[in-house]
Amino acid sequence: MNTASPHDVPIRPTVSFIVPAMNEESTLLELYHGIKTNITGHAREWEIIFIDDGSTDNTWLEMTRIAEMYPAEVRALRFRRNRGKADALALGYESATGEIVFTMDADLQDDPTEIPRFIEKIQQGNDIVSGWKRCRYDPWHKVLPSRLFNAVLSRWVKVPLHDHNCGFKAYRHEVVKSLPMYGDMHRMVPSLASYEGFQTVEIPVKHHRRAHGVSKYGWSRLFTGFFDTATVGLMLRWREKPMQLVGMFAMTFGLFGIGLLLLGGWMWLVDSSVSGWLFNSSCIFLCSAVLGILQGFAMEHRVYYGKLADRAPVPCEQAGGVDLEISAIGNEESHSIRKV
Repeated sequence: MNTASPHDVPIRPTVSFIVPAMNEESTLLELYHGIKTNITGHAREWEIIFIDDGSTDNTWLEMTRIAEMYPAEVRALRFRRNRGKADALALGYESATGEIVFTMDADLQDDPTEIPRFIEKIQQGNDIVSGWKRCRYDPWHKVLPSRLFNAVLSRWVKVPLHDHNCGFKAYRHEVVKSLPMYGDMHRMVPSLASYEGFQTVEIPVKHHRRAHGVSKYGWSRLFTGFFDTATVGLMLRWREKPMQLVGMFAMTFGLFGIGLLLLGGWMWLVDSSVSGWLFNSSCIFLCSAVLGILQGFAMEHRVYYGKLADRAPVPCEQAGGVDLEISAIGNEESHSIRKV
């Protein structure tokens, strides 16, 4: 497979739009026409992938109707039950064929007139273009948690975006094919992509009031976002060196255990009746330290053998020399690296 240069996007690329929806039957046809109007002339081929995430209204019937009306441009996929936005996007990423991949919400709050600006930014060499709803028309109980989440996440993962949550994004094809998507990780794509070396740029976009349906999010997302932020931050820093993280905690517990043991010994010399709890506490801390070291070793063992089974990291370009072929160990798949 010949990999493209990071800056090699055609003037008129192929474009895929991934649109997950749940109970949005009233908006889909209007969204289709909005996308068609604004992508025409900017892409040589384009497609919309509608994904019904377990809707309980007539969303699926509307999707299939649009797909039958415009079979060359629209595909409709459906989950039997609501699986969440990340799973819907993962299905869309797997199905997308475009050189540029857009994600948009189905509620018409994202403005399709912004599409050409996203494409222009990708063609300028950026890997991800993320929308920033500078002026939002959402209820306060949705805006406030989002702003708190964005501030904490930007500081923790060192990816300074105003609006990590914005569903209106554009990606190079290789970005969506290289990142895992599960749980609520759809909000973490720029953060995860930064670990792989992809560059994200943010542009202000128009935002509209919701005219149909109801919002699916609220305060609960703030709490789940806290744990997701911690997960991503720890993964970015420690996923390939878990012993260093676990070892720090184990060392801390070990030092506490040794300190309590010495203090208990001194207290036993002074008054043996009050030293028992110190000895018991020191045993707990020391045992925790030993278990932490063993857990860290087990995690390092998994990383080590995972690296043996995985292929070497694939560069995106090569200058000089013969063509480089990188194959996965035990796998027939190979990658030819583009020479410049």
